Amino acid sequence: MTTILYGRPPAVFDVPTAATQASPLIPGAASLEALEPGSVDEAMIYAPPGAIERRYTIALALRALKVGGRLDIMAAKDKGGSRLAKELKGFGLEFGETAKAHHRRCIVERPAAIDGLDAALKAGGPQIVPGLEAWSQPGIFAWDRVDPGTALLAQVLPPLKGAGADLGCGFGALSIVALRSKEITSLRLIDLDRRAIEAAHKNVDDPRARFEWADVRTLPTAGELNFVVSNPPFHDGGAEDRRLGQNFIRQAAALLKTGGVAWIVANRHLPYEAELNAAFKRVRMVADQGGYKIFEAIK
Repeated sequence: MTTILYGRPPAVFDVPTAATQASPLIPGAASLEALEPGSVDEAMIYAPPGAIERRYTIALALRALKVGGRLDIMAAKDKGGSRLAKELKGFGLEFGETAKAHHRRCIVERPAAIDGLDAALKAGGPQIVPGLEAWSQPGIFAWDRVDPGTALLAQVLPPLKGAGADLGCGFGALSIVALRSKEITSLRLIDLDRRAIEAAHKNVDDPRARFEWADVRTLPTAGELNFVVSNPPFHDGGAEDRRLGQNFIRQAAALLKTGGVAWIVANRHLPYEAELNAAFKRVRMVADQGGYKIFEAIK
């Protein structure tokens, strides 16, 4: 029996030990998009919080299931769980629903006919965003715009030299700006989200670019880069977690050579100064506007 698991459900839910993980946020995992239609017996989804992304994920799982196969989908009540029933009804599905540990859980037997499947797949899939004129996808950070923090960093970023990395590159907006410098020899675009890496690969047309689906927090750090640019994340599963950005700062320092430079943007309320001062020899705030701070940090 083939069982597909999407995401990491809380421990209160029983997950089959033989399930194949298929999440874009777990480097090395399988891809729901790549599954053959009607090839899966069971699918368990810990649903993402974004409405378009959630419907897309449900649609992918339904497409992959055999007729009569079981879909088990859950979400925190305040992260889309309260809307699961409505969304499943929108697909014309009958289901059972339970509540447990502040989560909603629905169980569906896949019927032969499903309403709106193609529309959900199109809305949530890879696409060129009008106005942005770049490839992106719902679920990627700031998927349909250039984040204001990234835009501010791009505005003040000087020409960089040598080998570098864009940590948490998203769909590649900051990398495109950085690579305008002819003195950059190579740039690693690294992101936890497979969809972001795939979009960045389409958007960044430069032979110096290398694309890595990886968790920045666990990267090997050889201390060999000349520069790092980053708009670090500070949300995990929809909740603020300042440790993410602090970890990015430590990793940025570890990736750099002595004398290497990190250009970091952070929301004004985030307390990164102590971490920067501990990890770097010299730290300078370059800009403080629009709710964002830009730091230049020298190792």
